[in-house]
Amino acid sequence: MKKIIASGFLLLLGSVTSASFAAKDFLNVSYDPTREFYQEYNQAFGTFWKQKTGQEVNFKQSHGGSGKQARSVIDGLQADVVTLALANDIEEIVNAGLIHKNWQKQFPNNSAPYTSTVVFLVRKGNPKNIKDWNDLTKSGVEIITPNPKTGGAPRWIYLSAWGYALKQPGGNDAKARELVKKLYGNVKVLDSGARGSLTTFAERGIGDVLLSWENEALLATQGLGKDKFQIIYPSISILAEPSVAIVDKNVDKDGNRNLAKGYLNYLYSPKGQDLAAQYFFRPRNAQIAAKYAAQFPKIKLFSIGDVFGGWAKAQKTHFVNGAVFDQIYAEKK
Repeated sequence: MKKIIASGFLLLLGSVTSASFAAKDFLNVSYDPTREFYQEYNQAFGTFWKQKTGQEVNFKQSHGGSGKQARSVIDGLQADVVTLALANDIEEIVNAGLIHKNWQKQFPNNSAPYTSTVVFLVRKGNPKNIKDWNDLTKSGVEIITPNPKTGGAPRWIYLSAWGYALKQPGGNDAKARELVKKLYGNVKVLDSGARGSLTTFAERGIGDVLLSWENEALLATQGLGKDKFQIIYPSISILAEPSVAIVDKNVDKDGNRNLAKGYLNYLYSPKGQDLAAQYFFRPRNAQIAAKYAAQFPKIKLFSIGDVFGGWAKAQKTHFVNGAVFDQIYAEKK
């Protein structure tokens, strides 16, 4: 009997041990321009996490337009964390009951570990002489930009143009609407996400200017791209703050809460911040920011809160069905 009990205990111990060291599946649902960053970040964090806990992690990534990604999580994609282009997309997941309402208080800087902004990527030599937002409204300028209905970058882009118009002498909503209407009247291709727009502009050779995340534009000018493209920084742009959150309902189900918390906290570590800067996201850490200061030109920025009263208000005014963007785009047709 003792042998039977001992054998049973050893079998049980063996199953517990193997389960303890089995690699954990972990899914980060992110937006288009973070693919390369999170590939390297996952390797760095995986090494750190194994040293700390002994646990192997099987990382998985999903990328697309930020709005579409949020909808995928709502519709059942089993994300452990989301690292999306804007806070409002995470709020949509909150409204579906998958993320706690206090998510922005769980990590520093309102759960936005790095920042970016909107710039113009043009062909070498800038043949259309594009220098600022108003130049995008000129006849004959062909613009490539993603669709604000499906991606995060295009909503930052749209609001950058609107905010620029508001901040000009005598600027008001009527003048902003007119500028934005003319801008979208020049859009040649409206892709579903930022990476698709980069492909259209850089690989398919369509358009005179790509309205882009700064980090995407900087990536495009590396290597062979330095002889093909150049970046134009407008006189003013928006402070883009991509946001991160734990998908609470999913991590409670799959037992990944501690892993998810560690994963997002590591974004704020010196190593995480340094990696973000290497992939041209503007780091929050002052020392890391100083290290990479040369690659991030100073630019006048305004925040979504200062100009639009926050994402909830901006979303309702400009991007829900039938709001200002839909009205402008219908007029374009």
